[in-house]
Amino acid sequence: MEKRENGLSAWQLAMMALGTVIGGSFFLGSAVAIRTAGPGIIISYLLGGAIVYVILFALSEMTVADPAPGSFRTFAQKAYGPGAGFVVGWVYWSGLVLAMSSEATAVSIILRTWLPNISLPFLGAVIIIGVSLLNLLGADQLSKLESGLAAVKLFAIIGFIVLGVALIGGFMPGIAAVGIGAIADEPLFPAGIWGIAGSMLIVMFTYAGFEIIGLAASETTDPVRIVPRAITYTVIGLVGLYVAAIVVLLPLVPTNVLTAEESPLAFALVRWNLGWAGNAIGMILVTAILSTMLAAMFGLGRMIRSLADEGHAPSWIKDAGNVPYRGILFSGIAMLVGLGLGFMLPQQVYLFLVSSGGFALLFSYAVIVATHYKLRRGNSCPPEGKCQLPGYPITSWLTFISILMIILSMPLVPGQGAGLVAGVILVILFSGIYIGQSMYQKRLVEKRLPVNRLQFEAARELGVELKKTKKVKEEKDKNDIS
Repeated sequence: MEKRENGLSAWQLAMMALGTVIGGSFFLGSAVAIRTAGPGIIISYLLGGAIVYVILFALSEMTVADPAPGSFRTFAQKAYGPGAGFVVGWVYWSGLVLAMSSEATAVSIILRTWLPNISLPFLGAVIIIGVSLLNLLGADQLSKLESGLAAVKLFAIIGFIVLGVALIGGFMPGIAAVGIGAIADEPLFPAGIWGIAGSMLIVMFTYAGFEIIGLAASETTDPVRIVPRAITYTVIGLVGLYVAAIVVLLPLVPTNVLTAEESPLAFALVRWNLGWAGNAIGMILVTAILSTMLAAMFGLGRMIRSLADEGHAPSWIKDAGNVPYRGILFSGIAMLVGLGLGFMLPQQVYLFLVSSGGFALLFSYAVIVATHYKLRRGNSCPPEGKCQLPGYPITSWLTFISILMIILSMPLVPGQGAGLVAGVILVILFSGIYIGQSMYQKRLVEKRLPVNRLQFEAARELGVELKKTKKVKEEKDKNDIS
């Protein structure tokens, strides 16, 4: 397997994954999941971590065997044919472009509190253009920036854990020990098993983005060694931080008072008179979203180039170098279009489109597990690696069914029912486009066949005539000599 010089290390790849994953979904959106499941949310995060573990190590096995730039899209094409590669790639790319355009709007709204005289469309456009230009620097430079931004988010969560432990243990000057606090008055499962089930969609969103490891695998010095190590770092880091933060949060604030409008971490600290810390987390939320956008653009540029390389996207998007400049710029322009739609379309229509982003991610995770199941059944383990996914095929089936159930539960979560409908529409749309394109190409070939046959027959007859002429000439020459 080819090794690249000056490629990404396991630490850089893990930090890029953490930069993608830890974003607004955890700092803000997790409030909905915590309120739904109550203290039982810890089980939800552990289950989500187990699902992520299976998906990532399934992806790792395939990546070790073939660190293709298109990652799971390319693997799906190998397992299920070019139609699957086309649909998976375009659904993922379209859903993520729409989701990231809405993230740009979210950051703009937050920044308006400090820059009230600048319009939202202008701020959003500047953010998207900046994210696109920074991605043009290449994987090495971007990974350094992403590592810095990811570190800010990691330290924010660690800082919350430290402050929370100080409050619980009574180590904060002037504040009495919280102890078990709010947990004493709450049932462990206020909504029963359905509370756990209803929280899983948001929990999976807080883990979403880890697939960047597969898309960035071709940028590493040695994928066989680095990718599995980066995945281990990512899984341990994510599950450990999330569970620790939730465990500390639960005594500090009753889960039934949390809302989607305020970060649960900031709310808990403000409630115990640490307003400065709460404001700091609000500022870090901007960093979290920008970091997610940077890493998402990294994956989008490589995904669209992979589609172009296979003839599934316009050929002018192809790039010969390591950095997919055209793919990044094309994705950036698409984000700007998505941003514009947010200000031009009716709000309900725009939210309908944007909500497809969550479906696109879950759809991709289901495809990763299904693809790994088929490829491993047919090809066994990677030739240069080892079987990394324990419990195959049982773990594969359990994870696939779990993802499918989470997708089907989307209508049970307020605002996510439209995401399921929009996502299914995207799958049907791109399936129809592929079928139509294939039929058109088939007709072109059929139209050319008769012409080619006539040309073949004419050439054959001409060849026969030339042979006859040559034979007559040779006989005449013999007669002349004699």
